[in-house]
Amino acid sequence: MRLERAKAGDGHAFDELLAPVLDPAFRLAMTMLKDRGAAEDAVQEAALKAWRALGRFRTGAELRPWFLAIVANECRSARRGRWWRVLRFGDAGQLGGAVASDRSWAERIDLGAALDRLPRHHLLALTLYYHLDLPMDEVARVLGCSSGGARQRVHRALAALRPAMAVEVDA
Repeated sequence: MRLERAKAGDGHAFDELLAPVLDPAFRLAMTMLKDRGAAEDAVQEAALKAWRALGRFRTGAELRPWFLAIVANECRSARRGRWWRVLRFGDAGQLGGAVASDRSWAERIDLGAALDRLPRHHLLALTLYYHLDLPMDEVARVLGCSSGGARQRVHRALAALRPAMAVEVDA
């Protein structure tokens, strides 16, 4: 079918295979890189790597966890690169100094800041399970561990996130 045609070099069949997983792949890259251009580049580079590695893809395996693992690895590589550490002027005034009275907006900022402080392996586990809404067995395949190991990683990531989200109550 499409997989066999794609393995035989049919680019259109490969596009059809990849189309349903591009949106979750982009959301994963955005969460990990927090930059639209970098996320687009990471997904594009991951698609190229997937195309080159398609011959090693096992028939009967699920494409989504395989491709998301490639995207996650590409994002990790991008963050290790020297250019990533350079401050980009466009990021400096991202919030624009606006003060928000909307409580949910402020809570999203607090959550975003707490997620930014998480180690990358915790962020990846939470993103796969909660943001991409992957079943635990797919999370495990992307992370390269057992289902129980993935469950434990999500649990540990939540435990690491909780202290940063503690609500301060004025007495």
